[in-house]
Amino acid sequence: MIHKGLRPLVLCGPSGSGKSTLIKRLFDEFPDTFKYSVSHTTRMPRSGEEDGIHYHFTNKEKMQEQIENGEFIETATFSGNLYGTSKQAVEDVQNLGKICVLDIDIQGVKQIKRIDLNPFYIFIKPPSIMELEQRLKARNTETEESLKRRLLIAKSELEYGETPGNFDIVIENDDLEEAYQILHNFVVSNYNPHRRTGESNVSRFFWY
Repeated sequence: MIHKGLRPLVLCGPSGSGKSTLIKRLFDEFPDTFKYSVSHTTRMPRSGEEDGIHYHFTNKEKMQEQIENGEFIETATFSGNLYGTSKQAVEDVQNLGKICVLDIDIQGVKQIKRIDLNPFYIFIKPPSIMELEQRLKARNTETEESLKRRLLIAKSELEYGETPGNFDIVIENDDLEEAYQILHNFVVSNYNPHRRTGESNVSRFFWY
């Protein structure tokens, strides 16, 4: 059973927004507080990937059955493969006394809002579409077609992310240090992640 008091942390933002870098900074600062859930996927493992560590690797028939049984909080399909976060994956993190961090897209956010998970929602946005385009080009990993597709998706994500009420906080990542300070302050004010003497890992995160 998912702990209502151990509120997960959902972070969402377009590819190129700097979301992954901010999450890494958060994990580096609070290594005993936050942890990713391990997602399920039906794609084949890549070289070096281990089942249960990088992903829970499964097949479409089994995962589809689990989805129909309500075992997932969010799912998505990419390149013909299913991906998703199970309720058990969130619970596994919480059983360690840690806050489960979910790095998901807008569709995942919409799915989670339909269930009783009650996370904090953070949206990471670039200063502009033009800046986002420059960041994506600088990666040298995008074709012209894939770049156009990412920018089209980003515009839709920004529209949803900037709509009042969809997220608890929207952080504009123009300057990485400033953006991380805002994220840091939000986390400290809502989770108080610095352990106090005599408290267990779990007890300090509960809301009564």
